[in-house]
Amino acid sequence: MSTLEHTDVLYEVRQGVAWITINRPDRYNAFRAQTVDQLIACFKRAWASGDVGSIVLTGAGDKAFCTGGDMKEKALTGSYGIAESGIFDIQGLHRLIRDVPKPVIAAVNGYAIGGGHVLHVLCDLTIAADHARFGQAGPRVGSFDAGFGAAYLARVVGEKRAREIWFLLDQYDAETAERWGLVNKVVAMAELHDATQEWGERMASYSPTALRFLKTAFNADSEQIAGISRLAYSGLDVFTESEEAHEGTEAFAAKRQPDFARFRNREFRQG
Repeated sequence: MSTLEHTDVLYEVRQGVAWITINRPDRYNAFRAQTVDQLIACFKRAWASGDVGSIVLTGAGDKAFCTGGDMKEKALTGSYGIAESGIFDIQGLHRLIRDVPKPVIAAVNGYAIGGGHVLHVLCDLTIAADHARFGQAGPRVGSFDAGFGAAYLARVVGEKRAREIWFLLDQYDAETAERWGLVNKVVAMAELHDATQEWGERMASYSPTALRFLKTAFNADSEQIAGISRLAYSGLDVFTESEEAHEGTEAFAAKRQPDFARFRNREFRQG
């Protein structure tokens, strides 16, 4: 067994399975720039390691898998913190989850909301604890993921379900998520780690070259979404500086309902 510990992320290899754990339970495992940097480092380590045949992504504790970007930090500081490279590279993390030539399992141990929901969707497989909750939050807080988080989600659950998830912003229980094909298996929380480890060990025993080609083949049909994702995040970078986006962040921090009504039809008024 090998371990590696960062401030925000834990890394451990158990019987050929790399466990990458977001370790910010006090923030419901929300990520800041530093968290994303450390997740990228851990995925690269698992990619390069001959001791790793499969990868698990999960969150610390039993309340949350990941609840997306740390809105409290953003409200206080105006950003998600300082990244080592100077770039908040959530797109790079998304690419790594898809590109790492080893199966990635999301072990969802609670809330998978917003950007955290996107992370589990991008994983190859998802096992959820029976108390897990799934959903998006972006339009409620003045944000969005119009790349893999929307277009690939539609491949997973279908167009109507994906639009419902993004437009209504409801939260869904694990049973509903399994019925929709959003997760592969639901187990009791006490069984989550063992069930995930069993799947990971099973895949780690198979031909790594066969798994790599299969993952590439599965990804090929949706790879054009990468271009949409780059365009969407470029737009998001501009949008987050707008008055409309600030209204969402400020309302979240103040625990009040945002007032987005004044931004309707703005493009027509400016035309």
